[in-house]
Amino acid sequence: MTSTNEMYLGDASQPTRYDRLKTIAPSSLKTLLDQQAVNLIDVREPSEHAGERIPGSILMPLSKFDPASVPFDADKLTVLYCRTGNRSAQAAQKLFAAGASEVTHLEGGLSAWVQAGYPTEVNKNAPISLMRQVQIVAGSLVVIGTVLGAFVSPWFLLLSGFVGSGLVFAGITNTCALAMLLAKLPYNQRV
Repeated sequence: MTSTNEMYLGDASQPTRYDRLKTIAPSSLKTLLDQQAVNLIDVREPSEHAGERIPGSILMPLSKFDPASVPFDADKLTVLYCRTGNRSAQAAQKLFAAGASEVTHLEGGLSAWVQAGYPTEVNKNAPISLMRQVQIVAGSLVVIGTVLGAFVSPWFLLLSGFVGSGLVFAGITNTCALAMLLAKLPYNQRV
């Protein structure tokens, strides 16, 4: 039903954090959901959860993730998920740091769930995704900086360079300051 993440570090006889991070395929998760044998935790941000989610999931955003509030039940498997599996792996690391011995997350995240053809709850009135908001704001700032640099003063080109540098930094570190700022806006906090 679940498969271990196959990344091992160090001595194979000593379990590492990567050994303890289990993945579950969308088909196996669907079976468990149908049997009501899983606590499904969505670690995406409120605006993402409001826009589209797996039915029955509980929102616990990574930005405010508290391992102590994760509902563990001896009779149910607790599974974390996000859009692609990156943030759920980060949440799993927080659970490991809090003493969890094993954590399961959805292989491929919501994207894999949707690709497998399983149902989601979609709210057409939810704000657009955080990534699209970042693209719109960053793209607008680059265009404004370029236009003002060409017609007003070349110093405005620094704005475009700053935004470009921020995007490179976000790509390298997998953290985006602009996304974190946009996530705090009131319309992105609606659930």
